Amino acid sequence: MAFAKSRIKDIVEFEGIRENQLVGYGIVVGLNGTGDALRNAPFTKQSLEAMLERLGVNVRDANLNTKNVAAVMVTARLPAFAAPGSQIDASVSALGDAKSLLGGTLLVTPLLGADGQAYAVAQGTVQTGSVSAGGASGSVVLKGVPTAGRIAGGATVEREIAFQLASMSQMRMTLRNPDFTTARRIADAVNSAYPGSANADNPTIVTLRAPGNENLVSFMAKVENLSVEPDNPAKVVIDEVAGVIVMGDAVRVSTVAIQQGNLTITVREQPAVSQPTPFSRGGQTAVVPQSDVSVEEEKGRQFLTVNSGASLSNLVSGLNALGVTPRDMISILQTIKAAGALQAEIEVM
Repeated sequence: MAFAKSRIKDIVEFEGIRENQLVGYGIVVGLNGTGDALRNAPFTKQSLEAMLERLGVNVRDANLNTKNVAAVMVTARLPAFAAPGSQIDASVSALGDAKSLLGGTLLVTPLLGADGQAYAVAQGTVQTGSVSAGGASGSVVLKGVPTAGRIAGGATVEREIAFQLASMSQMRMTLRNPDFTTARRIADAVNSAYPGSANADNPTIVTLRAPGNENLVSFMAKVENLSVEPDNPAKVVIDEVAGVIVMGDAVRVSTVAIQQGNLTITVREQPAVSQPTPFSRGGQTAVVPQSDVSVEEEKGRQFLTVNSGASLSNLVSGLNALGVTPRDMISILQTIKAAGALQAEIEVM
């Protein structure tokens, strides 16, 4: 039987090698009357006044009523080992009551890290990828979200995050899906190629040490391309809202008999009018309800017997033989689990 193998780089994260989140507050100008209402967004007015003052324009006592400006939050992801001068994408989202950022230009906005330091500066034309149209009668047609957009390559990295990988003596790898067996297999695969270089510390961490005087960067480049067969726990994931069921190949079922049927009860109410005979005294017209109750039960399906140790394919084939719907299959799997015959964990989303 052939097993699917994965590269180590696809199932682990390397300690310290990750993206960092950046955020900034800025102003988008040049909007076609779709910006913030300055009376409803005082922070936009204050930002506009402060920006103009820095440029030598005093508007403190002026009655600003422009609708072509919007306050926005700018976010970006700083990749690992990003060097000063490199370009990264920036996302722009309206902060006030702006209707659209289409066609606007983001002014110079510093992007800060969690430590409060500026690591990048963003500026450029906002692309929303949306369509917005309105009529005089108040009808509006929207496609996409016009109050959020992106600036491709709109942020320039100004500061580098110090991380001296080449000088490190060891590297820890973190499994995306912690598992004792997978961690042991990763260590064995590395030690088979480079004896004594890996140790599985726990189900999540595998520690690597470069052999001899080899550089850790070149050693990691070799290790990350080694193939390993990940081991997965027996789990059934159920999304009851969407009616989706996902089962792993390790799911097993003990001997169990299953029968599934539908019971339908139909009640029909058809009111009838009862009238007195002509020229009668004391008679009144009355509505008399007439009820028709019917019971239908699906028949003809036999018990399905699943033998002990049945695999996923046997279980699915058997349930498909019953012709059950996905939502009925959810109830069946939960009932099998309650009977103690499903050797797997059920996770309901």
